[in-house]
Amino acid sequence: MKADSGNTQLTFWDHLDELRGVLVRCIILLVVLTLVAFCFREELFGIVLAPKNPDFCIYGLFCRIAEWIQLPSLCPDTFYVRLINTELAGQFLTHMSVAFYAGLLLASPYILYQLFRFVSPALYEDERKYSLRVVVWGYVLFMLGVLLNYFLIFPLTFRFLALYQVSAEVENTIVLTSYIDMLMMLSLMMGIVFEIPILCWLFAQLGLLTASFMRTYRKHAIVVVLVIAAVITPTSDVFTLLMVAFPMVLLYEASILVVRRVEKNKLKTERQS
Repeated sequence: MKADSGNTQLTFWDHLDELRGVLVRCIILLVVLTLVAFCFREELFGIVLAPKNPDFCIYGLFCRIAEWIQLPSLCPDTFYVRLINTELAGQFLTHMSVAFYAGLLLASPYILYQLFRFVSPALYEDERKYSLRVVVWGYVLFMLGVLLNYFLIFPLTFRFLALYQVSAEVENTIVLTSYIDMLMMLSLMMGIVFEIPILCWLFAQLGLLTASFMRTYRKHAIVVVLVIAAVITPTSDVFTLLMVAFPMVLLYEASILVVRRVEKNKLKTERQS
């Protein structure tokens, strides 16, 4: 890391003032997008509540796959899950929190851009290049994890848990906040899981991870992935388990390629020096 040669005249308070400007711009955009999301209530909750409906796209896809491979049990039966609210201000507070999450999701590219723009003058050219790649790919991978959760993991998990009964005498009536909390928690978990290639790249840069080590323990990693997939989607069919585990295995294989490329770049640099 280097000092910004073009801004050597800036004092600590000047940089602090610049950072304050960055934060103010980010907060203003976040507030504006949150208000916009809050105003579009029906559209917002139409998206958020869609996975609980039997006509959600993933259920239709499973039915088409079931018809194609001649496995009727894979097609989910029509179901109905009712969400309720038990607190006076519950729906209003849920509306505010969901609007905030939507605003944060929409504003996150701009926030990342502003933060990177603030710190980039203090980086060397190669550091700036690598940092930009990490930020962009980190964001893309996180969003892919969120989308995978929304379209696959959460609907299957919600359907299984919402219809699970210890006795026919006990009826499930799901609280709205429980639904939202589960959706947000799984989205965050899958977003973090999809950051595995970035973490592997970082550990490889630090010399703490090698491609040969990852290939040696590939079978162990697959077992761990299957266990994680079983915990995330507590369903009884193997197909659903494999549908969830497959992207994680791909991430592991992609991480091996990333680590191997880091090793090749290091070796090339050593030879040149």
